[in-house]
Amino acid sequence: MNTLLSRCALLFACAAPLQARADNWLLSIAQYRTDIVYQSITQMTMVAIAGGLAIVVAVPLGIYLSRESGKHARAGQALLQTLNMGQAVPKLALLALAMSVLGIGRWPSIFALWVATLLPIVLNTLEGLRAVPRALIEAATGMGMTPRQVLFRVELPNALYVIFAGIRTALAITVGTAPLAFLVGGGGLGELIFTGIDMNDFSMLLAGAIPTAVLAVLTDVLIGQMQVHLVSRGVTPQR
Repeated sequence: MNTLLSRCALLFACAAPLQARADNWLLSIAQYRTDIVYQSITQMTMVAIAGGLAIVVAVPLGIYLSRESGKHARAGQALLQTLNMGQAVPKLALLALAMSVLGIGRWPSIFALWVATLLPIVLNTLEGLRAVPRALIEAATGMGMTPRQVLFRVELPNALYVIFAGIRTALAITVGTAPLAFLVGGGGLGELIFTGIDMNDFSMLLAGAIPTAVLAVLTDVLIGQMQVHLVSRGVTPQR
């Protein structure tokens, strides 16, 4: 019994300095709360604009690629390879290239985030449409539906779960990449992260890094909830 009590006392003695240090970090981070709120809004505004534009472009592009066959298939493959190359370019290099054309500020950051967001959504739209059972398309055609009706009433509803998975992945990655926008004058939580690194200020670094991680998780949860409520129960694997 005495041995157990002595071990507990030793554990508490070791934990006390760690608790005090954690409290000091929280107090140090709290002093940046105004900056955290402002830069979080700036960052998520860029993500929302880039993500919205990516969805508007990528979903129709995925539909187009799913329709390509014969002579046009090569053009579709070339377009897909171009998107792959854009995804392969490091995000920092992409920001530098965008800055050289668009200058310094928010717009080169939005452009780079837009390019980074495109490929997952295009690929998931393409694969989701390809995965729709052929029997459903033939049944809809046999009922007299036009190709447009088949697309909007049969194919897209059945592919929506996969499309949402692509949007979910793309936006979570984009939120995590967005702090790099600070390097080209775009603002965001990267201002706290990179300034903290430059000044060797660990609390400032955490004031940028922790909210970035939280925003990425919240974005993933939000899109996941939209996926649950907007996708038909019949095409959701978890149901």
